[in-house]
Amino acid sequence: MIIVMGVSGTGKTTVGQLLAKEMAIPFFDADDFHPESNIEKLSSGQPLTDSDRKPWLEILGKEIKTWEANGGAVLACSALKEKYRKTLSTIPIEQLTIIHLSGTFELIKKRLSHRKGHFLDPSILKSQFEDLEACHSAIQVSIDQTPDKILQEILSKMSNKTAFGIIGMGVMGQNLAINMANNKVRLSVFNRHVAGKEEDIAKNFVAKHPALNIQGFDDLSEFVDSMAPPRNILLMVQAGTAVDSIIDELTPLLGPDDLIIDGGNSNYLDTNRRDQALALHDINFIGTGISGGEEGARKGPSIMPGGSRTAYNRIAPFLENIAAKDANGKACCTYVGPEGSGHFIKMVHNGIEYAEMQLLAEVYELMRNGLGMQPEEIAKTLEHWKTKGLDSYLLEITINILRKEENGELLLDKILDAASQKGTGGWSTEAAIRLGSPLNTIADAVMARNISAQKETRTAANELYGQIKQPISKDLDSFIQALMEGYSAARIVNHAVGFDMMKEASTQYDWSLDFSEISRIWTNGCIIRSELMSAMVNFFKDTDRLLFHPAIVKSLGEQQASLAQVVGQALASGYPVPVLASAMNFFLGYVNGQSSANMLQAQRDYFGAHTYKRVDQPLTESFHTEWT
Repeated sequence: MIIVMGVSGTGKTTVGQLLAKEMAIPFFDADDFHPESNIEKLSSGQPLTDSDRKPWLEILGKEIKTWEANGGAVLACSALKEKYRKTLSTIPIEQLTIIHLSGTFELIKKRLSHRKGHFLDPSILKSQFEDLEACHSAIQVSIDQTPDKILQEILSKMSNKTAFGIIGMGVMGQNLAINMANNKVRLSVFNRHVAGKEEDIAKNFVAKHPALNIQGFDDLSEFVDSMAPPRNILLMVQAGTAVDSIIDELTPLLGPDDLIIDGGNSNYLDTNRRDQALALHDINFIGTGISGGEEGARKGPSIMPGGSRTAYNRIAPFLENIAAKDANGKACCTYVGPEGSGHFIKMVHNGIEYAEMQLLAEVYELMRNGLGMQPEEIAKTLEHWKTKGLDSYLLEITINILRKEENGELLLDKILDAASQKGTGGWSTEAAIRLGSPLNTIADAVMARNISAQKETRTAANELYGQIKQPISKDLDSFIQALMEGYSAARIVNHAVGFDMMKEASTQYDWSLDFSEISRIWTNGCIIRSELMSAMVNFFKDTDRLLFHPAIVKSLGEQQASLAQVVGQALASGYPVPVLASAMNFFLGYVNGQSSANMLQAQRDYFGAHTYKRVDQPLTESFHTEWT
């Protein structure tokens, strides 16, 4: 028994009839079972209510039981909501196949406008999209292809072929696979075979999770052949040459319209290059950032896909089903834009993350060493900050770290003070230089990690210069209040720095990034989720520059003095606060209507004849002076 579902205009009748003919079973259209009262409402442009649909669905449920008992049938039925599908599910689940025909609102609206002789008013389409609830167990098929191709895709997917593949069974790959399988996606997984090092990784993973019904491979050709075309393959391998290597191996095995999704932290410039190279082979490519770590991958990450809009529409049901959900229940996954835009905003996300982490490290040191507070006292103080609009995932884990003991001692005190950085932090800084965009807090957070990594040099320098650090303040309560306000101000500046660089990239690369939507998908699942990020969803509906929003102007106007106080006292007492100080410097430079850059331009012209503009002349003209 097969139900072909979807909103009106997706071709349920056409595809259903083709499928029924191919399988030599009867075809039925659910519209033929509507009572007259429903047809009159639909014809007049009135959407049906649940009470209108109830008797209709119950009739269909009884018919399904009869059809299945008589050898099966194909039913074309919208079946938009889960509760509707439950009413229709009058036979055992293993005897029922649901096929979801999906397409964009614009495509279906266009189709409906050309359709004649059907009682449904096209204006009903909007309400149907609003009612549509994902069916995780359905075979998902895009209607952006001919009916014959849709039929072949359905037949292929109804065989033993899987719908999705993942390459790379590291921590993230395994947890994403579990997440997908739990969401009823039929899955193939692959991991390379390296004798004595990586043997039977995929097969052992599958054996460990037999209930998920995943197919595991260490032969790439067999892995590709296990999937129904057009294939959807997610790469979860280390960024760089490993991605190029696996793409080179995959390309001759794939066919037109197959899709490769790079889910690692790749450089957006590499993503641009790969997108162009694969297009020559008619292979689709999506570069997607995935944030949330191990827990997010398993329970719901934030997903940031960029590339072909058509390719995204095809895999949207897969990605949106496994993504975290925002406060309104909407998936923290959205189409970001073309080319490498998805990986670009993931790079910026990680840059903001670097600075957020460094800010908390600076706050911790000022409290622990500058004020002499004990770890539990610091944890309680930070818990109080959560109630003041500063709640965030990173603040929460910092509190937990301050309470983690090992053998009765604070584990934090046993960790070497040398941090590392992978690629995205440094890439953010390189991108800022390329775009001509300031990136103060993020760049300084990267440099802070680089300095920390020079442990031996720092230890030797400490012996040469001796103890420089001094107690910060005797007025504990006053300084902590200033520190809370300064931390709040620095976080705002840090987010503004990151989003301003995204704005510059969007303009220069013509990406049309939606900053409110980017903020929304960062409200859950990702590492930088916070109260501030939730507020930014609405802020960016009013402006494309965070520091220009009235609420932010008010906050920074009230808090910048506290940030200056904290930075001044910290530096005077011998404590490095690179990101707190960087935020202060950026803010002062940002609001400085008349800067000292005129001196820089004079210097450049003096020694290099680089010319300059004049405030008393048109800015289209350039001037040079013989200074001696």
